Amino acid sequence: MTPPARSDDTRHPRPTRPNPATGTAGQRAARAVPAGLRCAVPRRSRRARRLLVGDATYLWTVGHDHQCVEDPATGRHRFLDCREILTLRRFRTAGRLSLVFSQTPGRLVPDGYLHSGAVGTAAGRWLNLHEPGAVRALLDEALARGWAPDITAELDGRPLFDVVGSQCAG
Repeated sequence: MTPPARSDDTRHPRPTRPNPATGTAGQRAARAVPAGLRCAVPRRSRRARRLLVGDATYLWTVGHDHQCVEDPATGRHRFLDCREILTLRRFRTAGRLSLVFSQTPGRLVPDGYLHSGAVGTAAGRWLNLHEPGAVRALLDEALARGWAPDITAELDGRPLFDVVGSQCAG
């Protein structure tokens, strides 16, 4: 670790730039939230989130995928097979579980009209894959069905959704 540069140091001092995330004390005070109001802190959507289950730590991300094809009639691109993918892995293990929620009749995923992470049915049952509680319920169900954290697997998420969705509704 390099010690901080001092004014009498003959080495090239590192330039000091304000950190935009923290800023100076005056900048932080100017951004202070009035009492009684909550401040939503933006997070990086692509960064893996932590989920603590007992003494185990799991990392999870939510992604969107679709097949892009060129429409010969119009010469433009069309997107087919929209799907949400919840990827889970236990910290410091090689295995990974990808739960795929595809758009099929009666099964809904974000396609421009829904928010990211929304999976549901036409009957009105919904899960938000960005909520830790929903992810924990899906992880518990996957573990109960035999997924081991050292195995890499891609599974259809709809059977797990049916069980978890009915538990959340009832």
